[in-house]
Amino acid sequence: MKLLDLTLREGEQRPGVEYTVDEKVEAVRELDALGVDFVQIGFPVADDRTRRICERVDLEAKTTGIARAIPSDVEAAIDADVDVVTVFAPTSTRHLEHVLGSPREAMLESVVDATDRARAHGLEVHFDAMDGFRTEPSVLDETFDAIDAEYYTIADTVGSRTPAGVVDHLESLSTDRSRVGVHFHDDLGVSVANTLAAARLGVAKADVSVGGIGERAGNASLEEVVAGIAVGEEPAETHVDEAELLPRATAVLDALGESVEPSKPLLGDEVFAHESGLHTAAMLEDPGTFEPFDPARFGGRRRLLFGSSTGNGAARRLLERAQREPTEDRIHTLLEELDAAADELSLEDAIALARRID
Repeated sequence: MKLLDLTLREGEQRPGVEYTVDEKVEAVRELDALGVDFVQIGFPVADDRTRRICERVDLEAKTTGIARAIPSDVEAAIDADVDVVTVFAPTSTRHLEHVLGSPREAMLESVVDATDRARAHGLEVHFDAMDGFRTEPSVLDETFDAIDAEYYTIADTVGSRTPAGVVDHLESLSTDRSRVGVHFHDDLGVSVANTLAAARLGVAKADVSVGGIGERAGNASLEEVVAGIAVGEEPAETHVDEAELLPRATAVLDALGESVEPSKPLLGDEVFAHESGLHTAAMLEDPGTFEPFDPARFGGRRRLLFGSSTGNGAARRLLERAQREPTEDRIHTLLEELDAAADELSLEDAIALARRID
């Protein structure tokens, strides 16, 4: 399954957020090194930053720019020198009426004209169906049949779908899923689950963003989708370098001046940190006792912390690691020392402390 990263575009759709050219260039290079297939630079008609970024990068990934189905947007994308023009238009009845204000026939005519215009300039074309998961599958099939594009992305624009609905919708399509992409928002907190459900059905492409950054509640997190595919049961693969997943994702966030909550899956500072006495005692024997995977698989690092929460079992194992006989007196002394420490100690510091216990 190919991944289209839309961190740079969706991130800027949040109120008050705008990235500089330098920030985007650095982030794009990290994403390319990670191994994503497409990087969505931005909305070329809005300003010249997309063109300026494309002039400065030489990537394995394909650059994409989004365009409404109007000539000026397509011409701006062509002038920006992106590799792919992603033409988007509403497909649900509600969006046709209240967003576009035009009948379906007029929408389709404008999309066909836009995609043909882009193709005439030798560009790859994708079509994104806005509110596609609230559009009848038969209508989507008819729409896709009329449009000449490499991929047809169905967007859950308002984040209203759950995995069961995603499966039902995709299975009702006649369009070959090897040409179908998906785009999910996280308003219900299930964008990653939705993406994995789509991956299980063999969709060709998924839109993702680092840290789930995107408008409203965000989008499907790139790192969670990749890790979910890697350790889960979905019969899918990505081209991402697993060992670089977390370092590169963190570098993207740093380049853009973004941050995530400490408890954010995979990327948060606390997600691979363990302090509970029961947990650390068991993990000194077998880290997999309380971890779903070795963080090192994705370039992360486990942190076992020792302090006031440390129990007898963990103290005993620390003394054994320090090659000290774990007598009751030594265990008691070590626990007192850990409890008195100003901050939790790392595994290395806790072992060093254990060595000093008489």
